[in-house]
Amino acid sequence: MRCAPLAGSSPGQPRGELTMTRTYVPIDCEFHDVLEAAATLRRIVAIDHLDDGGNRRVVDARIADLFARDGAEYMRLDDGSLIRLDRIVSIDDAQRSAFERAPA
Repeated sequence: MRCAPLAGSSPGQPRGELTMTRTYVPIDCEFHDVLEAAATLRRIVAIDHLDDGGNRRVVDARIADLFARDGAEYMRLDDGSLIRLDRIVSIDDAQRSAFERAPA
């Protein structure tokens, strides 16, 4: 699952909403490209995300891998920790919400 159209959001849940849900909400392909570029360049980035408890956290780390598992996409950081991609708020100055498109 490289990236998927955002049209697959759960009923009653706004596309790209940053909530702690069990259902994965696919991220925008262009934002996925930003993540891939950072991983390829192996640079340290500031990753603002929601943790498992729904609290915002910022970590400075290298993205070691981007992968899909059990119907969701994740990033593995160089310390081995995982972040589900739909829980990311921003990476450096790239806000995930800026990449979301209005429904057609």
